[in-house]
Amino acid sequence: MRAIRVAPLALLGAGALTLLAPSAAFAAPDGASSTFNPTITPSVIAPGGRVTLGAGGCTGETTVSSGIFDTTTIPSGSTTATATVDSDARRGAVYAVTFTCGSTGTSRNVNLTITGGATSSPTPTPTPTTVPTASSTALVPGGVRGGLGGSSGTTDTVEVAAGGALVVAAASGALYFARRRHADRRH
Repeated sequence: MRAIRVAPLALLGAGALTLLAPSAAFAAPDGASSTFNPTITPSVIAPGGRVTLGAGGCTGETTVSSGIFDTTTIPSGSTTATATVDSDARRGAVYAVTFTCGSTGTSRNVNLTITGGATSSPTPTPTPTTVPTASSTALVPGGVRGGLGGSSGTTDTVEVAAGGALVVAAASGALYFARRRHADRRH
């Protein structure tokens, strides 16, 4: 009989943990965004052209390197920088551009295609792929990009702390009422 009375409290506590735990999973340890999404605009360019390099989701300094332009640094607090493609870049070639986020250590590659003529308008940047490291495996290019679909933006330390406080409050309340009910039954 006692198990039936405690079950709703246990379910309430489990529900609170289930709803609030994902926010802690998406928080980066240093408060940085967990979604590093580098971009190159335009993604198709003529030799000698200028590209805009974006470091969306990286709160620290981002280093961008490739064989077709000088290594460029996107400073902390800024989201873009520009680079000039070498005039002797091979026409029709696709070059990998490596973005390394300094605050998280995450590296991603984005492709840059060289054409024979100038592009008239910016083209969408292809989906970046993860650079394989000793502790990770590379994603297959062209695969399905899953996730929460934008329902979870950046998560900061305050939100994680507030979620943790709510979980502790729910668990404490459940324990208090369970003990109180148990004490009332003894008399």
